[in-house]
Amino acid sequence: MFVNPIVEFCMSNMACGSQKTFEELEQDPNLDVLEYGCLSFCSQCAESLYAVVNGEIVEGETPDELKENIYRFIEENPLF
Repeated sequence: MFVNPIVEFCMSNMACGSQKTFEELEQDPNLDVLEYGCLSFCSQCAESLYAVVNGEIVEGETPDELKENIYRFIEENPLF
């Protein structure tokens, strides 16, 4: 059985710029993209755009860089 990678976004970080990344990744049927009010990584949230991918923080300076880094992380860290 195949399990999709889980990509979690914090609403506060989405308001800081990762909303575009969230919307683009949400269209990918091979990802489970979730949003939460807070992921409790407040210092991370204040410093950069980020998402939590399969439990690990992935960062980016821009929405596009964040998206690229998320896909790279998933490719380099398969679930199985």
